[in-house]
Amino acid sequence: MKQKVAAVILGAGKGTRMHSDKPKVLMPVCGKTMIRRIIETLESIPVDEIVTVISPDGSEVAKEVSPYPTCVQDLQLGTGHAVNCAKNALNGFDGTVLVVFGDTPLITKKTFEKAIEKVESGYAVVVLGFRPEDAGRYGRLVMKGDELDRIVEYKDATEEERGIDFCNSGFMSFDGKYLFSILSKIGNKNASGEFYLTDAVAVAKQMGLKCTAFEGDAEEVASANTLEELAQLEKFCRKNG
Repeated sequence: MKQKVAAVILGAGKGTRMHSDKPKVLMPVCGKTMIRRIIETLESIPVDEIVTVISPDGSEVAKEVSPYPTCVQDLQLGTGHAVNCAKNALNGFDGTVLVVFGDTPLITKKTFEKAIEKVESGYAVVVLGFRPEDAGRYGRLVMKGDELDRIVEYKDATEEERGIDFCNSGFMSFDGKYLFSILSKIGNKNASGEFYLTDAVAVAKQMGLKCTAFEGDAEEVASANTLEELAQLEKFCRKNG
């Protein structure tokens, strides 16, 4: 690694669909909370800074990630807004910024390092893609050679685009020089009225910046919103050690 590396972990999600009062990122996978697994992998790289975005009632998450700092997302206004909440914590940071969803605990050190290498080679935005058995309603990654042209949500995709099996995992990395200027240009004129992190690709392209995507393993990028998906994560974790 040539530059410094920071990570923003999105940890404001609730555990309601898991029938738990606990925040989702505190659910255990192979004996450790999801967010603890992510932090330990990041520490093994190692990264220079880790900031976790939490909800206003996220004191349990803040305790779990201590001594690393947290920032509060007062309103749930989308993933782009969540990352922007870390702006003050990363004020003046110059290097690669990894943006990790707190419910994807199995992403490997090797994958994080590859994302860092891509940013250091000149890409402002790097997306981790994967090819699931059933692409279903995942966002599609539209490539033009090595360049990522755009991310298309399933509901907005044409039939041709829905035929693409290269899908968005959610994990992204950014050149820190551009991250917050990109986020400042993301709008919320959509059905949910939210600021989507995936729109960073289109914004970066408009700014004349380079974007790309690379492929990870479908099991590695698995996430959990339900108890069934949590059990699947446990299975993948045990399988891959």
